Amino acid sequence: MFSGVIKGLFRPVAHFTSEFGRIWYLLMDTAYWTFRPPFKFNYLFKQMEFIGVKSLGIVIIAGSFTGMVLALQTYYGFRRFSSEGLVGATVALSMTRELGPVLTALMVTGRAGSAVAAELGSMRVTEQIDALTVMALSPVKYL
Repeated sequence: MFSGVIKGLFRPVAHFTSEFGRIWYLLMDTAYWTFRPPFKFNYLFKQMEFIGVKSLGIVIIAGSFTGMVLALQTYYGFRRFSSEGLVGATVALSMTRELGPVLTALMVTGRAGSAVAAELGSMRVTEQIDALTVMALSPVKYL
């Protein structure tokens, strides 16, 4: 009777501990292979272009539309006090200081994260990652 209750309580803890250990091992393996020669700077620059430069379009579009909505809402608020001339400065200041960096981070991580996850998922489905393991190559080092 109590063994079922104990197993029911222990199973989620064991699963969490196992997954945490796998993630920790992946993190340590990644840190190990990151600082070992040969350094492949051409791959680094390709990834910087893919993540940074190619995300610029979506960041500009999202920032522009957010700025327009913010300007419209600010205009309606400032019109009550006859301060419509301050809308541009207020929107520019709030976008560059507060909302711009947060919006940029969300857009870049969303776009780049989903693209990398899709690429790794495709590699897993087509068994390319398993092929690296069969060839005695570390998938963490290669990818």
